[in-house]
Formats: sequence, structure tokens, C-alpha cells
Amino acid sequence: MKFLRSRGAKALALVTLVGAVGACGLPRSGPNKAEIYKGSVLKDGDAFIVSVNSRVTRATAVTPAFGFSDSFRNAGKVGSDSISPGDVLGITVFENVKDDPLLGNTGQRVSALTEIQVDGQGYIFVPYAGKIKAAGQSPDGLRQIITKKLDTQTPDPQVQVQRLAGDGSTVTVSGFAGAQGVFPIERPTRTLTAMLAKAGGVSIEPETAIIRVTRGGTTGQVWAMDLYANPALDIALRPGDIITVERDTRAFTALGATGNQSRVPFETENLSAIEAIAIVGGLNTSTADPTGVFVFRNEPAEIANTVLGRNDLIGDQRMIYVLDLTQPTGMFEARDFLVRDGDTVYVTEAPFVQWSKTLSAITGTSGAADSLASATSGN
Repeated sequence: MKFLRSRGAKALALVTLVGAVGACGLPRSGPNKAEIYKGSVLKDGDAFIVSVNSRVTRATAVTPAFGFSDSFRNAGKVGSDSISPGDVLGITVFENVKDDPLLGNTGQRVSALTEIQVDGQGYIFVPYAGKIKAAGQSPDGLRQIITKKLDTQTPDPQVQVQRLAGDGSTVTVSGFAGAQGVFPIERPTRTLTAMLAKAGGVSIEPETAIIRVTRGGTTGQVWAMDLYANPALDIALRPGDIITVERDTRAFTALGATGNQSRVPFETENLSAIEAIAIVGGLNTSTADPTGVFVFRNEPAEIANTVLGRNDLIGDQRMIYVLDLTQPTGMFEARDFLVRDGDTVYVTEAPFVQWSKTLSAITGTSGAADSLASATSGN
């Protein structure tokens, strides 16, 4: 009778603990495939679940559109030494007269006009020559203008123009460049790549570097790799340009049965699903289900309509793209499907994993029941 009570107590303890395990639920990395599919619009959910194929891959292959507008590309190279507002000039005039020079005193053939500052509108004033537009001129070009204006008033004047202060035509380089600062536009540095080289190049991985140029109220940007690969993007610089080297801020989130779960920055201009999985250590060989690789995304209506063959969707749509790596073309589809900024890449656990966890929980619970029964019988 005592033996029966012992067996009954043990069974009762086992049932009680297994029930508790079932009620609390087993630990896992996220929803399983069945739970994800329950969120489909076909089952009154709010997400469209789409299996990835070559048509879907083409429709969703959208990358950031970078480039320079015509105003940037069509601008010609500036002179290597242009005068700018704020520059301080020195002008010397040699007159070919002795008794009655135009600018100097009697017997003074050389007249020096020092510290003439170019005003905010780019003009200077020279006695007897008047107000002259200096900004944008080279020192030699300004010399010719002054000479022409004085030539009608004094015979054969010889004029010399030099910059006493100011950088002339300059650009600003900032961000992840080798050196930051204000750099003059000189003959060897009149284009974007040449100026970047002067500033020490980019200090981050070229694959993730973006080159932004701001000119007045207009901005253009290109990938660093595209800039060096395509000579047409090597635009001519203009005074006042701001060149900024930025790091690509795009990222995706990896969750589930992967080697690492985290927010991951893009390492290249384009990133495929198979590359995204590889970056986080691939699929977890102990738990991952290769038939359950999902990409969660808020898709613009234009692309969602194309993918779904519709034309009535408005606004961003919740889309879940499904990749089955066990299919004959599954690896190719994952290689061609592009991950985008803000995507969540999620890998479900294989079904047997939950069974293993259940059996482990039951085994552990059974052991706990035996210990409890032994303690009870001892009392």
C-alpha cells in the first residue's frame, strides 16, 4: 500500500510539473513558421507573405539613387588662381612718364596701391580706372583689365597684381577624409577626385563611403567606389563647394536561428540575403530551419503593387518575403534578392528543436519529480 502511494505521488508530481512547463511555454528565439503565416492577409492578418522567385527579385531590386545633376556635371574647370571676395590685393603701376604721372607725384614713375580688399560683391576701386569686378578673375586677367582702363590716360602703363591675403578659390573638406579643412583650388586640384587625394583620401572603407558635394542650395552625392570607377562623376569644383565624406548609415536586423542576432550595418553598396546571413555567421546548424528564412519589410505601394500584381494598394505595405534554401534554386534566389535599409532578416527554428526542448523539459521534470517523490517518501 505504501508502494502504491509512492508511485501515485510520483505520478502526480510529474503531471503537475509537466503541466506547469506547458503553461509557461518553452524558450525560443521567436515565432515559428505557422505563427508567421497566421499574420497573412489571407488569414485576416495585415502582412502580405510572398515566396521569393526571380520575378519578385527583379521587382524589389531597388538601391539608393545617387549621382550628380547636370548643373554639377556640366560645370567647366575654374582657373587655377581666381580672386574671391575678401581677398586683399596689391597693385603696382609703372608709368612711362617722368614729369606728370597719373597716379604718383612728379618724378615718381612707380605707384603702389597696397591692401585693396575685394568687397562682398567682388569689386575693387582703382583710382582713374574706377570700380572693377575682380572676383572670378585671375590676377593676370585683372591686370589686363586695369591696364586697358589706364591706357587711355597714361602712355603704356605697366601693371602688376598680386594677392597679399586670402585663399582665392577654395573648397571645404570635412567628414571621414584623411584631412579636414579649407583647401585652395589649384591647377592640380580642380576636380573632385584630385581634391580628395589632396585631402588624404577617405579614412573609412571605400565600400561604405559616400561623397557628398554641396554647392549653394544644391547637393549631389555618389558612392566613393562609383566615383573612382566612373570618370564622368569626377566633377569640376567651384569656389565655396563643401565636400563631405560620409559613412553609409543603412543597416538591417538579424534575428532568430542565426549565428549572431544584432543590428548590422551594410558593408557594401548592395547586399543580398545570402550575404546578410553570412555576415551574422550563417544559419545556426543546431537550430535553424533552412526552409524558414524570412525578410520583413515595409514596402512602398508602387513596389508592393508590382510584386502582388495589383494596382489598388496605397501607402507602405507590410511584406514578408520567404526564402527556402532547400529548393533547387533557393540559394540562387537568396543570392539575388537584395536586402534594404531597415529590413529584418529572421530565421525560424527547425520543428524538431521544439520537440527536443519539450523532451528535455519532460526529462528534467521527471527527474525533479523523482527527487520530490524521494523526499516525500523519506518523510
